[in-house]
Amino acid sequence: MTAEAMRPRFPFGLTIVCALALALLCGLGVWQVQRMQWKNGLIDQAEAAAAVPPAPLAAVMAMPDPAFRKVAIDCPGLATAPWVELQTIHDGEPGVRLISACRPAGSPSVFLIDRGFVAGTISARPPVEPSTESFPLVAEVRETPPPGPMALPVDKGRFFARDMAGMAAALGVADPDPNTLFALTSSNPEWPALQPSAPPAAFSNNHLGYALTWFGLALALVGFYIVLLRRTLKQPRSASEAIGKEESS
Repeated sequence: MTAEAMRPRFPFGLTIVCALALALLCGLGVWQVQRMQWKNGLIDQAEAAAAVPPAPLAAVMAMPDPAFRKVAIDCPGLATAPWVELQTIHDGEPGVRLISACRPAGSPSVFLIDRGFVAGTISARPPVEPSTESFPLVAEVRETPPPGPMALPVDKGRFFARDMAGMAAALGVADPDPNTLFALTSSNPEWPALQPSAPPAAFSNNHLGYALTWFGLALALVGFYIVLLRRTLKQPRSASEAIGKEESS
């Protein structure tokens, strides 16, 4: 039995598996770093837009990215416009947000306007009746992504996700602008239960922690592989394997 026959085999299979796992973990870490940079840019954009005074709707919507900009609009009949309810939580309190449709004066597009939050303990709602009375409003433009696959279906006219197409259909309008206008001033000042607001622009940014987790797992995998490789290379082949190799040669 020669020394070469007793030499341990290099673990090619283990090496390939560890290399693929390492590439995956590092890729996930890099992706989280990219997400962190994107989120930081979004936060900076929101903060910068919040400091800009309201501008005419047409001027804001002509921008390449109007998200988070404040607009001054005239929404005829908004105080008594039809609405649908969106189930939500505001400052820890359950309730609904009232969504109406509006074609602002001078605009070719129809927008869905989030008129504000109403606590779940309040059963009253604004009146609904035809009106063309001019109603100036300050609102904030927000991009509205489609609802996720886990969104609950509409129940008795109440929505559980911002389904733009579904809400527009319920309100009797078609092809609304993909952006939602969040009222910052009240459509019904005489009714204080309605709290106009836009969702907070303070986005959670935990991507650095996620990136460190993935890179940490990658480093742990490298350490595990080195330890296992050294242990494998220190162990000689069994006598039967060595004899079998010699007989075959």
